[in-house]
Formats: sequence, C-alpha cells, structure tokens
Amino acid sequence: MLIHETPSPNHDARPDDAAPAQIILHYTGMRSGAEAIARLRDPASRVSSHYVVEEDGGIFRLVPEARRAWHAGASFWRGETMLNARSIGIEIVNPGHEWGYRPFPEPQIAAVADLCRDIIARHRIAARDILGHSDVAPTRKQDPGEFFPWAAMAAQGIGLWPDRVPGIDAAPVPDGLAQAAALLDAIGYDIATVEAALTAFQLRFRPERVNGAPDTGTLLRLGAVATLYADG
Repeated sequence: MLIHETPSPNHDARPDDAAPAQIILHYTGMRSGAEAIARLRDPASRVSSHYVVEEDGGIFRLVPEARRAWHAGASFWRGETMLNARSIGIEIVNPGHEWGYRPFPEPQIAAVADLCRDIIARHRIAARDILGHSDVAPTRKQDPGEFFPWAAMAAQGIGLWPDRVPGIDAAPVPDGLAQAAALLDAIGYDIATVEAALTAFQLRFRPERVNGAPDTGTLLRLGAVATLYADG
C-alpha cells in the first residue's frame, strides 16, 4: 500500500499517550481533493486528519497516528467525548451534500478498505468502533453519508452490518421515538437530540430511507444493530 507523505502542522500530543481505539470516516465536503488537502494543511484552519483518500485511490498521510489530529470536533460515542484523543481520522474525497454528493468510486473504496484493515490490525480496533462522522456528531454532520458502502465494508471485516434485516417498511409506530431513543442509546449515540441521532443512524444503517422517522423498518434495523453492538 503506497502512502504519500503530505505533512500537516495541525496536530498535538494525544492526552496521556492514549492509544487509538476508533477510526472515524469523513468525506471532505469540498470541491476537490487538492482543495481539501490544502485546507487540512493550513495552520489557520485548525483542522486536519491522519489520512486523505483521493477518488483514484491515492492515500495521503497528513498526521502520524501517534499524534492527535483535529478532525472530529465536539463528539460523543458510547460515553466518551472529544474523540480526537483516541481516534484516527480518514477524510475521503467527495464534494459532499453541499457541492454535489456522489457515489464513491471503486478504487477509492478499495483504498479506504486497505487502509482501515491495516489500522485495525495494528491497533486492534473493535468492529463497533469503526464510525462515521455523523455517528459521533449527529447534530452537526452527515458524512460520509448515505452513499458510503457500509455493508460492503462490513463484509470485509470493517465495521458491523445487520445482514438480512429488512428496512423498507415505513409503517408508523405510535411510541416509535421512545423505542428508538432506547436503542440508539444502547448502540452508543448521543441522544440529546433523538431525531438527529436517528437520522445519523439511518444515514449509516438504513440509507434506503433517510427521513428521521422511527417507523417499523428503522426500528427493525435499530434492534438488529443494537444486538450486534452488544456482542462487540
């Protein structure tokens, strides 16, 4: 796996030398990869990531994994906050919802998968700790979005996916929001704003219907995912 060294000055020490325990996947949300890399290397921006993966599959390392990159911002997962301290951030080049969101090319996804497998093996990161930015910041972020192939990634051992659990049924559930809140909390989401957490869940685990509604299909997927996360 060829990695291009493209250092950014935007990093600092991990608190108490905390070891990486999560991978957080982002999309760049800018018009080009070059523009995104320039911003991630600009001292004035105060943002960075450990890696950037271009649409052609090129991988760029901006920050050493031993250092804290500034990619997640205010964040929460399974009781932990400020996840930059213990995570590795991967920015995936895509214009995002603001600039013309589109499916991720196969060479890019193959490179992301190779990179994730390498990181997982070196740091022994659990499948339930492979996350999207929207998972850890649901009121602020929606990346990597509904086009990211989480099911295909899980089939390669990267993250979790509830196989053969239908999610199409849009029948309303009278107490659906309360049921959803309990399941989202069990998975690890910040449920301070339940609707936002539910939308983040759908972006990842129910991309065929992202509407923030706690309907039958969503609750089926939520239950299945909660079981997967309980099992680790």
